[in-house]
Amino acid sequence: MGVFAFSDEFTSPVPPARLFKALILDFGNLLPKLLPQLIKSVDFTQGNGEAGSIRQISFQDGIGLKPVTNRVEAVDPENLSYSYSLIEGEGLLDKMETIVHEVQFVPGPDGGSINKMKSTYHTKGDIVLTEEEVKEGKEKALGMYKAVEAYLLQNPEAYA
Repeated sequence: MGVFAFSDEFTSPVPPARLFKALILDFGNLLPKLLPQLIKSVDFTQGNGEAGSIRQISFQDGIGLKPVTNRVEAVDPENLSYSYSLIEGEGLLDKMETIVHEVQFVPGPDGGSINKMKSTYHTKGDIVLTEEEVKEGKEKALGMYKAVEAYLLQNPEAYA
């Protein structure tokens, strides 16, 4: 098994606590409302969001995406950090054992935030990831992030 880690940072004009509440704590309610053309539902099949919980994301019929199953590894509202593993479904293809994502929201310039993200890919056998495969996953995650950010900017009272 190979292990490949990548780190990224995204800045936002939205304060870190608001992003954490919306993107992490209320992800299951908010994302299907913001992206109904993509996300059908987000349901916990085990637990209710604490470490060890299992969450399934189902996509709309006809777009060709299989459900994704995540395991919550850690939730730390005090430090605005979260970690989860993609354990089944879209994004694992036939090449991955798992993908672990760690995120933390920290104060940024002018009252905004910096979203620090680290993704660790655990590949099957001696498979090597291509830059294009990693880029594709990042773009999907960034799309959801930007949809939530736009919502929060348009609704300054939401998740305040």
